Order: sequence, then structure tokens, then C-alpha cells
Amino acid sequence: MNSSLPSLRDVFANDFRIGAAVNPVTIEMQKQLLIDHVNSITAENHMKFEHLQPEEGKFTFQEADRIVDFACSHRMAVRGHTLVWHNQTPDWVFQDGQGHFVSRDVLLERMKCHISTVVRRYKGKIYCWDVINEAVADEGDELLRPSKWRQIIGDDFMEQAFLYAYEADPDALLFYNDYNECFPEKREKIFALVKSLRDKGIPIHGIGMQAHWSLTRPSLDEIRAAIERYASLGVVLHITELDVSMFEFHDRRTDLAVPTNEMIEQQAERYGQIFALFKEYRDVIQSVTFWGIADDHTWLDNFPVQGRKNWPLLFDEQHKPKPAFWRAVSV
Repeated sequence: MNSSLPSLRDVFANDFRIGAAVNPVTIEMQKQLLIDHVNSITAENHMKFEHLQPEEGKFTFQEADRIVDFACSHRMAVRGHTLVWHNQTPDWVFQDGQGHFVSRDVLLERMKCHISTVVRRYKGKIYCWDVINEAVADEGDELLRPSKWRQIIGDDFMEQAFLYAYEADPDALLFYNDYNECFPEKREKIFALVKSLRDKGIPIHGIGMQAHWSLTRPSLDEIRAAIERYASLGVVLHITELDVSMFEFHDRRTDLAVPTNEMIEQQAERYGQIFALFKEYRDVIQSVTFWGIADDHTWLDNFPVQGRKNWPLLFDEQHKPKPAFWRAVSV
């Protein structure tokens, strides 16, 4: 590591873990950055259902094992992501041999088999799991989004998933994880969902605030309000997928090959403000994970605008620290 460059992990050692999402390519391509700066990693995609059990009973752990082995060899914690989600789940999970939906009991058994097999395999190596990902409806009066899990099992599919995960590893911290978590309408739905689960005695220990944010949204006041609202439930908070897009979600511009100086400065100011806020709440925020580590690999390239580059992280495409890095470590 450049001896003049502070380590993110060390700068925030007394505040919270610093993490990054990785995949089998980036643990090689970005290896030194990860070793130098993080003490927690999350598999970007390779612990999702479609990767771990693409066919019934055929578990494919090779890539997930590589990621866990990388973490263990560099004394990094691992966040498990994710056990039950409406996306990236193979069709076979919900269907019988004729392509019809299976019964509630069959789907519960498949859910239990998957969760038990995966969580037990990594017991002692993965300290927390995003058990349920993105189950809350984005807008409207409905609390929960439609999904095949919900359609076949019913609204208690989440309760069952948490119970199965707890049974498989009673020592793991179990999380509900979601995006747009700071906007008031969805914030209140997430709050209501987690409160209802905890009121029923379901073992849910934390809320994952994804934190896919932009240069202006959500506001700092909205972030603060969400942190305080969720913390009032007595749960642990993890920032699970942090990045700061150079574009608002509805901005469709495609004319930039590099970010403007104004964007770079805005992003730096934004990261400084965000990390100052996180430090203020370090008693409840135990972990801050970026969704990536450098701008050469980000899911925001081509999303939501095909063919567009984005620059949402603290390190640039050459793995050099950006102004945002310096602002974050100086709070």
C-alpha cells in the first residue's frame, strides 16, 4: 500500500467495519485495494440462490468458497448475501415437473433445504446473513411487493426464512435488507415489517440499509431520520451496499466519458457528509459496506442507462483515491 495513503479500515477502526462487495474476478483484479482497505466482504452475486443451487439438489459452492477463503486468509469478516429474494432465484424452485406452481409445503421444504445447507456450510465463517432481501413494496398501500415466495407460501414466508436461518446457525446475526430505505414512505413500511417480526419473536437482529444513493438524494435529514427510526427498534444497523451515483435515477444523459469537475467535488462533499453522519451513529451502525471498491467495476455501469459509465466509489478506474476518499477519511 502507498505508505502515505490511510487505510479506510484503520481510519474507522473505532467506529465500524469497512466492507466491499466482491466477485471471483474482483478479488484478483482489486486484490490489493481490498487487502489494504477493508475488513469485511460481501459476495456481490455468488451467494444468491441461482448461483448456489441452479438445479434442485445441485449445490455449486466453488465460487462462494473462493470468496470466503479469500476473506479468511486476509482476516476479513463475511456478510452473507442473500438467502431469499424475488430476483435471481431459479424457476425450478417454484415449479413442479409440469411447470405448475408447487404447494406451500413443497416450497417451504425447498426454502428450508436451501437455507439450512448454505448457512450450515459457512457456520463460523459468515457472521451475518441478509435473510430476506427487498420484500417491501416501493409505493402504494401494500406493505409487501408481489413475489412467488409470497404468492405460494403467504405473507409468513419471511418468518419461516428467519426461523430456518436461526436454526441452521443460532450465532449468526440475521438481517432484513432493502433499498430506498431512507425515503419516508418506504422507511415506514420497513419499520412496520421489522417491528411486526420482532413483536412475534422472530429472530431478526438487524436492518441492512443498502444506501444506493446519489449526489443529492436522499437528503441528510432523511438519512438521519431513517437511522434513528430503525435504531428505535433495538436492532443493529449495517450500511450494506453503499455507492454514490453521479446521476439521479431518472437522469438519462449519456454524453459523459468522464465525470465533470463539479460532479467530482459534489461527490466528495457528499461522502464527507455521509461518513460524518455514520460516525455520529457508530453506536448503532456496526458495518459500512461499499457495493464495490473502485470505479473499474460497478453495477451502475449500464444501469439504469445502457451504455453509460458511472463513477460511484472512492477509488477511480486506476485504483487511485478520488477526492471523495480524502473527504471521507478526514471526517
